[in-house]
Amino acid sequence: MVIRALLHVDNSPTVSHSGRMAKPALGRGLGALLGGAPVLSKPTPVAPVESAIHIAPPPPQATVAPAVSRDGVRHVPLADIRPSSLQPRKDFPPETLRELADSIKEQGIVQPLIVRERGGVFELIAGERRLRAAQLAGLAAAPVIVRDADDRAVLEMALIENLQRENLNPIEEAQGYSQLVGQFQLTQEEVAGRVGKSRAVVANALRLLKLPQVVQSYVREGRISVGHAKVILGLTDEKQQTQAAERIIKEALNVRQTEGLVAKLQTHVGRGPKASVVIPLTADAHVSDLESRIRERLGTKVRLRYKQGKGSLEVSFFSDEDLERVLEILGVSAA
Repeated sequence: MVIRALLHVDNSPTVSHSGRMAKPALGRGLGALLGGAPVLSKPTPVAPVESAIHIAPPPPQATVAPAVSRDGVRHVPLADIRPSSLQPRKDFPPETLRELADSIKEQGIVQPLIVRERGGVFELIAGERRLRAAQLAGLAAAPVIVRDADDRAVLEMALIENLQRENLNPIEEAQGYSQLVGQFQLTQEEVAGRVGKSRAVVANALRLLKLPQVVQSYVREGRISVGHAKVILGLTDEKQQTQAAERIIKEALNVRQTEGLVAKLQTHVGRGPKASVVIPLTADAHVSDLESRIRERLGTKVRLRYKQGKGSLEVSFFSDEDLERVLEILGVSAA
């Protein structure tokens, strides 16, 4: 049996006892409150309608499509991903990899790897630490973003990612800069601009590669600091550089003490065994701190002598290229 009835909807405003015009009964309407169709600014009168009363099924709930990266995130088997030969980072401490692997087991890989397609496989641009940890965690696949990039762009992106996260040790950083200079014929100024560093930082990093391999390994392992290494570069003989580094480690010398050691070695080499030992003229803490800051800024041996408002500043250089570098930092033209 179908019940037929006349339905009449009255949208006209009513007058309250106070004489004010009352708002329509549902105000904005349930549709607007629940995110349905937009509400008209003015109510539209509805004529009496004859219809069959029935219970209509609720409208289907709108679904939102999952967000897709503009670059397009894909999941590919780990077996199809290869590390890059251009990756500047070589050292991946096992304990930190294990910690990341445990996190990946719980949360998955949150940030996709950046790769490029090469010969039917995917070569990493950024994310080797995540890849290694995913392999430790036993994952079968990983999210990746595929990009078109030449070798120079790959090296730049890998350098920038590692530098921003402070993942590179000083020697790895220097080797990355060296690749950009030697393999891709960039100037130190261009390298600095691409990785967001000053030219002085790039130049000082590259100087570390002039040290003997054994001394570089000490810097890589953190057994001596970059400050120690810069002072050691004041010695031109590789054997002496190695001996100085080993003595720094054995005697736990600080940078200031290392300067005294290098000064002694330079004096003996330059003037023979009877030469007097060079002793710093002042131990004033403020002068020492200022001298240390100047040395870090210029990336070379510096000696500041000060007494009662007078003194001198001695800046050492060890080649024409080194002099040109120091002059450029000071803003002085060699021409």
